[in-house]
Amino acid sequence: MQFHHHGYVDEDPRVLPAAGHGLDRPASLPEETDVLVVGTGPAGMLLGAQLSMYPDVATRVVERRGGRLERGQADGLQARSIETFQAFGFAERLLAEAYRITEMQFWRPDPADRSRIHRAEKAIDSAGLPDSQLSEFPHVICNQARVQDYFAEYMRHSPSRMAPDYGWELLDLVVEEADEADATAHPVVATFRRTVEAEGEPVGTERVVRAKYAVGCDGARSVVRRAIGGQLQGDSRNHAWGVMDVLVDTDFPDIRTKCAIQSAAGSILLIPREGNALVRIYVDLGDIAPEDAHAVRQTPIETIVERAQAILAPYRLEVRHVAWWSVYEVGQRVADTFDDVEPERRGQQHPRVFIAGDACHTHSAKAGQGMNVSMQDTFNLGWKLGSVLAGRSPAAILDTYSEERQVVAQRLIDFDREWSTLMGARTLDPAHPELGGIDPKEVTAHYLRSERQASGFATRYEPSRITGTGEHQVLATGFPIGERFWSAPVVRVCDAVPVELGHHMRADGRWRLYAFAGPEAPGQGGALEAWAEWLRTDPSSPYVTTHVEGTDAGSVLDVKVVWQQSHDDVEPGDVPAVFRPRFGPFQVIDEELVYAADEADDIFERRGVSRAGAVVVVRPDMFVSAVLPLDRPDLLATHFEGILLPA
Repeated sequence: MQFHHHGYVDEDPRVLPAAGHGLDRPASLPEETDVLVVGTGPAGMLLGAQLSMYPDVATRVVERRGGRLERGQADGLQARSIETFQAFGFAERLLAEAYRITEMQFWRPDPADRSRIHRAEKAIDSAGLPDSQLSEFPHVICNQARVQDYFAEYMRHSPSRMAPDYGWELLDLVVEEADEADATAHPVVATFRRTVEAEGEPVGTERVVRAKYAVGCDGARSVVRRAIGGQLQGDSRNHAWGVMDVLVDTDFPDIRTKCAIQSAAGSILLIPREGNALVRIYVDLGDIAPEDAHAVRQTPIETIVERAQAILAPYRLEVRHVAWWSVYEVGQRVADTFDDVEPERRGQQHPRVFIAGDACHTHSAKAGQGMNVSMQDTFNLGWKLGSVLAGRSPAAILDTYSEERQVVAQRLIDFDREWSTLMGARTLDPAHPELGGIDPKEVTAHYLRSERQASGFATRYEPSRITGTGEHQVLATGFPIGERFWSAPVVRVCDAVPVELGHHMRADGRWRLYAFAGPEAPGQGGALEAWAEWLRTDPSSPYVTTHVEGTDAGSVLDVKVVWQQSHDDVEPGDVPAVFRPRFGPFQVIDEELVYAADEADDIFERRGVSRAGAVVVVRPDMFVSAVLPLDRPDLLATHFEGILLPA
């Protein structure tokens, strides 16, 4: 965290100075805004938080509920989500209160007596373990409401001083014809109605808001999706589950361990909750008949508890307190469009309206994917909207949202269909194979096979306007193009502090350039120093062409260097000036952009970076955009053509 560069800060440094629209942000819904976000679930709140770092972009996040979410809904947070929270500055605080998953126990019918269950196998959750093949961050459990609270705090503390507009229900949304070149047009027309009395406006008050862009994060029954003609396609329902957050008195030995429990009476997914007392229990309620017509949703909590007790036999389960419960029907569906552009006009017209999260993909909750994938939807979209509206990028980059996230959603649906089918299937009885069923060991095997997908690290974006091809991938094999940037240990030169290189990324809309030096030490010339001088001074350099007079040099491109030598062998005065830029009103030197390899865990070895050096280009959403050689700086200029506009 950097502060004091604008002068001494004597209060919470997380509260940034108000700027732009944050100086006079209206308390009530305005008649016009740049971005209109509908819904305050994880997708909507992350989007609002990301756009709050663009103080000159007016954003409103609107919610039909009268206030913040308090309990229930999603709770599983995969390691990829924790990486994202790190970029928003609250990963450590959330981890301090979360429940950490280290292993999963699989319980099955006892072969000696199938009316009883026994502990059969366990699987280690590798995320966050030393030498993990996934991430340095763990897999945890924390209430969705707390995640949204952290995003809300981030918005309040941002230069935009944003806050959700609660108590407004979207009635209708229309997109009018507009000139693509008209930056002042507000073609999205949204009509809202008050759901709670506030600010002197009674329930039923209607308000029309015009916007340049709108994003529907308004759930499976999305009004925004219907407004752009989108439809969810796939299985609408086939299986029902009851879910309850409860305090229990039990002799079940693994009540504080994540468990998949399959018995002759059905299945349970047991998830311990944060706080060392609460537990979430997903209870299999069986297949749904076509004529059910959602009647299963009326299943009382008493029935869910009784079913859980039967599944856990011979163990005792007494529910002392129910904090929250619900019944839902499992269905795997994905929207046929993620924006408002018709297929035949793709490339000729750029989108004005987008959908994200449950508005464009619905599935079961048992793989811990919903909240995680939804947040990655809007992390993908937010910087693109911000960059276009700030004049940094052409509107054509908005086309990549649907191109990239629709593929991810389909993979999610395919994965969830397999996992929920296994979890809800009858277990095979070796004594009566003619009755059919799933071999219980297949559940464990599938869990282990799919760990990378479940943790959020299987996403790989194809080459596009913003993601390059792999002709130079050999220079940094551990940073696959199109995948998320995987951090590794380094040593910060200025203070000899060991840090994770990726942990200094921030959700601030900036691109990252990581220059990995060749064998030459600082001050000895070589490809790195020539590349650095080109970047800082050449008229074709994107560092030069995107710089706006009066702003810090790294306001669009955040440039860092990693030397192969020990930090003791790097003299700051020998480091090229582009890695030690002056910033802030007093033009002091930023000393925190220069790193050296950690002798105990060399990043060049760990991430397969060539000893000849390389440049790794990272998108604002932490995905690797390109790997380039140091001796061809012109390739960097070519890469950013069509991505970044001249200032």
